[in-house]
Amino acid sequence: MSHDCAPPEAAETGIRRPSPRAVLERLRGHGERAPRLTHMECVPARPGRHASWPEGIRPEVVSSVRAAGIERPWTHQARVAEHALRGESVVVSTGTASGKSLAYQVPVLSALLDGAAAPNRRGATALYLAPTKALAADQLRAVRGLAAPLGTAVRPAAYDGDTPPEARAWAREHANLLLTNPDMLHRGLLPAHRRWSSFLRSLRYVIVDECHVYRGVFGSHVAQVLRRLRRVCAHYGGEPVFLLASATTAEPGTFGSRLTGLPVAEVAEDGSPRGELVFALWEPPLTEAAGERGAPVRRTATAETAELLTDLTAQGVRTLAFVRSRRGAELIALIARERLAATDRALAGRVAAYRGGYLPEERRALERDLHTGELLALAATTALELGVDVAGLDAVLMAGYPGTRASLWQQAGRAGRQRQGALAVLVARDDPLDTYLVHHPDALFRRPVESTVLDPGNPYVLAPHLCAAAAELPLRAAEFAEGSGLFGRTAAELLPKLADRALLRRRGDSWYWTRRERPADTVDIRGQGGEPVRVVEEGTGRLLGTVDAAASHGTVHAGAVHLHHGRSYVVRELDLKESVALVEEAAPPWSTSAREVTELSVLDTDVEVAWGDARLCFGSVEVTHQVVSYLRRRLLTGEVLGETRLDLPARTLRTRAVWWTVTEEQVAAARIDPETLPGALHAAEHAAIGMLPLFATCDRWDIGGVSTALHHDTGLPTVFVHDGHPGGAGFAERAFHTAARWLAATRDAIAACECAAGCPSCVQSPKCGNGNEPLHKAGALRLLTELLRHPAPPAP
Repeated sequence: MSHDCAPPEAAETGIRRPSPRAVLERLRGHGERAPRLTHMECVPARPGRHASWPEGIRPEVVSSVRAAGIERPWTHQARVAEHALRGESVVVSTGTASGKSLAYQVPVLSALLDGAAAPNRRGATALYLAPTKALAADQLRAVRGLAAPLGTAVRPAAYDGDTPPEARAWAREHANLLLTNPDMLHRGLLPAHRRWSSFLRSLRYVIVDECHVYRGVFGSHVAQVLRRLRRVCAHYGGEPVFLLASATTAEPGTFGSRLTGLPVAEVAEDGSPRGELVFALWEPPLTEAAGERGAPVRRTATAETAELLTDLTAQGVRTLAFVRSRRGAELIALIARERLAATDRALAGRVAAYRGGYLPEERRALERDLHTGELLALAATTALELGVDVAGLDAVLMAGYPGTRASLWQQAGRAGRQRQGALAVLVARDDPLDTYLVHHPDALFRRPVESTVLDPGNPYVLAPHLCAAAAELPLRAAEFAEGSGLFGRTAAELLPKLADRALLRRRGDSWYWTRRERPADTVDIRGQGGEPVRVVEEGTGRLLGTVDAAASHGTVHAGAVHLHHGRSYVVRELDLKESVALVEEAAPPWSTSAREVTELSVLDTDVEVAWGDARLCFGSVEVTHQVVSYLRRRLLTGEVLGETRLDLPARTLRTRAVWWTVTEEQVAAARIDPETLPGALHAAEHAAIGMLPLFATCDRWDIGGVSTALHHDTGLPTVFVHDGHPGGAGFAERAFHTAARWLAATRDAIAACECAAGCPSCVQSPKCGNGNEPLHKAGALRLLTELLRHPAPPAP
């Protein structure tokens, strides 16, 4: 085990908390657990740096902030307020619990007071956008508390899918601070903008909170929604300033500009204090179970996290466990409760799960209990990664690398928000990237966070938003002008195609929506596509929740195990026409994971460059997926128990891909014979997919791949890695531009794994439709080494 810890700083908060080092030592022990701790990193405490509020802030607002116990702002808060007062859009990108909310709340409240005496009784207005309802509800509570001394001059209101009709009507007529989300802005507010004209006419500020979440396809959709908002505001004479808040991210100003379409200043120097953070990297042990092809299997991150959560709860340590999937969150909470119940039933009752798909009242109750401390431990999906106030937590567990360094630090920062010492533990999955990271801590602690990737010009994203915009207001030629247009050059190319499909009609230099239905109702801005599948209990007809349509084939197929509130169900039938999955309560001792087969054709090659004798390419492809079976794995060990065939329809995807080819001479130089070549390419593909999240803000489930010893379009041995979303999400393009570093890390990850022939920690993939056959680990290592003998060409 490696250590990187400075001597502990003296606590300054006066709050007695368990020492994170002592808690970690109790978790580690001195027996069989000791080797699981591969590295311990100590992030030292940091003092804060104060400033003064700018002169333009109303004194009543400064008094309200002081009444809340905040005498002076941190330096970054004051800088954000200065930009806002000057009418400059700005993004604040600082650490968790650094007071980003106050940085935008103060200038907004000041503007609302300035407009309180306006003759239209509305005065200045502000719009707050959050990626989740939970965060918006938390912000509503916070702003009501802060603005209480200001009386009726500040009238905040929530406006989302949970808001009843009478409350929506009040918000539309009276609220001057509206808290909502991009989905509701897209579906509810913009299509009805004429009813919101007085609010939009006076819109001074638009707050985009936790904006780093808006990446990939989702981020590209949100970027277009924000452009539509700017367009409608301009129609009423408004030009709002955008105030963005983000977790630490690379080039936040550039990202903010791409998201909003406006120049955005950046404030990234964090002036807030923080307590010491002890960060542990933890690798579960190998088990006696054998996986596919007899490969060694590690204990699952789910089982390991459940055990750690149990121990921390028994110690009285307030803990939040982040889990990648809804099913995993349910399972960890269930295991922890069962183990705690054996010694203390009351303690077991203070552990719960939190995930999407719960009813609104269930989510609110869990948030309230976590906030008050009624709950001691919670297993949650990334829904609680964001800025919901969960002050008082002592520890965070992460069941698997969350996909980006930005998310890693965001999740770790959920503990220690009262500046006490905190513990964060990353529990590695049996996965190439996780294994690489727990043995290469510099990749986490010595590298900057990633740039956030999105592509607003994706035609599959842009086209439906052009239709939605035309339905809101006729499109004008100036909105597509080169360099200055709101929607960009791609939009001008799409308009004739939309007219050919009879979606738009041209009249003079304007374009009009031609149909009666609202196009916004048919656009899923989260990029899932299709109607969500409703999960219904057979016999009772009780609705248990929903599953995204794009994921339904893989998660609620016949035979799949579905978890809800700690109870497990087995899917008896999936009706794709009605978008309904019928389930029956059952408790099998296994989980299920779908397998699919993939075919790929090259449509267009945008860029092709020489890499020694090899070629590196980026372009458009068509991918055909079909889920063909599912595996049953023993819950705690991951041991494969069997495979069941499925008969589901194929799905076709047009997207973007990066690919590289090698010549026969390179194959020979790598000492790979024809029989070994397919396995070497396949293993390199799997490992490359597993490592790409280290270089692009994606998850391995956001991308896919294909490898073949002779591809029909290239005529050569080829490895493809493609985006998993229509039109692409920017991940494959990022891979193209970082190919040398990405594939070098892939080679290093394969070389570092101690297995003989390949395992889930290096070249096996959990979603391989070919049952991880064929794979040749040594061949992949030699082939990547041969490819990397030449420096990668500079991307054009």
